[in-house]
Amino acid sequence: MDTMLKKYRLGVIGLGEGRSILSAAIQSGRWELVNMCDINEEACKTRAAEFGLDRYTLDYEELLNDPDIDVIAIYTPDQLHGRHIKQALDAGKHVIVTKPMLTSLDEARELLKSAEVSGKHLFVGQSSRFFEPMLHQRSDYLAGRHGEIDTVETYYISDSRWFLKKGWSRQQGFSWMYNFMIHAVDLAAWYLPDIEEVFGYGHSSTTNKEFGLTVPDTMRFLLKDTEGRIAQVSGSYTKPALRNVDPGISCTLRGTKGTSRAVYSKLLYHTHFPPEPAVTHSFEDKHPYYFRFERESHHAGEYQNYIEYFAECLDKGEVPKPDLQEGCHTLAIMAAMERSMELGAPVKVKDILKDYALA
Repeated sequence: MDTMLKKYRLGVIGLGEGRSILSAAIQSGRWELVNMCDINEEACKTRAAEFGLDRYTLDYEELLNDPDIDVIAIYTPDQLHGRHIKQALDAGKHVIVTKPMLTSLDEARELLKSAEVSGKHLFVGQSSRFFEPMLHQRSDYLAGRHGEIDTVETYYISDSRWFLKKGWSRQQGFSWMYNFMIHAVDLAAWYLPDIEEVFGYGHSSTTNKEFGLTVPDTMRFLLKDTEGRIAQVSGSYTKPALRNVDPGISCTLRGTKGTSRAVYSKLLYHTHFPPEPAVTHSFEDKHPYYFRFERESHHAGEYQNYIEYFAECLDKGEVPKPDLQEGCHTLAIMAAMERSMELGAPVKVKDILKDYALA
């Protein structure tokens, strides 16, 4: 790392999932962690002890009003993102927000206005884009090794019943689609950015209902873009998973010249680019970089990759992707998916954008 590169100063709110961004900032040569915030003081003390920090606050206003903070990273419960993003933009801060950016499009126009007035960047931390196999897949795609992409298959399959033990996951506004399946939706939209129509089904299992949730925990969708290309997007979250078969998150690109599949959390990338033989590339040597804590529930390496990408965008004056506009389009796709489940019929994404005056 060039020691002459500018360091950006970070404030973090939400120290549960924010644990990974703390690790990322501390280990990155591009960032200085200025302060962290949570309403739970025990969480603050735990993170301070874990990372050898001596500063925290229980008051978000302290981060907002701190002139030494350039960027605020938001890792609070999903339902609070809209409020916290607007406060940060209005305070003149750049924003990193974990997915989902919002849990609906209700607050989108207000955030677009705040961003325009502030002139600051919002970057959506879609971490799956920054996992090692996905980075190699994207590089091959940009190099044209797949030829013309014809179909995209993405899924997020996991036994995530542990997540139901989190109190806020059972509050109004929680959605398996927005908190989990958004990874698969984002990957599909990354490669087919002009998705115009969606159709699919969803189901709420008895396990889901035992925790008072009615939102679907199993979903299957087909997405079509303006050229007629198809993405298949799947999710399942409250049933036992085949751990050696279901890698968690997967993205398969099928093109005229080759096919590839990137998977999480196995650090494997499968390719077949004829006349080369089919190959499985393993990046297991990077496991300690990506997974720094117990098990694999936190993946700080992806967070470090994306905050360093964000720093490079700030250096160059470039818009980081996904930004607020791209985040809104992904949410519109997901709103169309929700409506399709309700109607049992295909739904146009443009109709969703029109309904929210975002067309």
